[in-house]
Amino acid sequence: MANEPNISYGNEEESSYIRKRLIAFNAEHVPENLSSRYEEINLTIKDDSGRVIGGLLSTLCWNWIEVEILWIEESLRGLGYGTHLLNQIELIAKEKECTFIKLNTFSFQAPEFYLKNGYDEVAVFKEAPTGSNHYYFKKDLF
Repeated sequence: MANEPNISYGNEEESSYIRKRLIAFNAEHVPENLSSRYEEINLTIKDDSGRVIGGLLSTLCWNWIEVEILWIEESLRGLGYGTHLLNQIELIAKEKECTFIKLNTFSFQAPEFYLKNGYDEVAVFKEAPTGSNHYYFKKDLF
């Protein structure tokens, strides 16, 4: 067995190096046409005065899009804005030939909303955080 490793908190430069090394490794193991597919796709909704009232932050990676954040101003929830954002990211995903969209949410956020919009629950961690559940969803596009 190796000697006890010297483990410390990494700085930004070290973290970037580790990320780049894993990306390079991964690129060797996916089809060539997918290996360089990585792109942030962020959408916003603004009111008539230009104030941001909602948005969706996501990343296209290889053959999927991961929705990282979907937020609508609390007073405007339930009016369809979130569904419009999901519909738009699904259109973008199809245009970019992605095969699915994935995302995660908590029980105090919107699991029912994603089910209503055609997403399938693929995993749940109970008591994460304590008193709540952490859900993972996927929607196949083709």
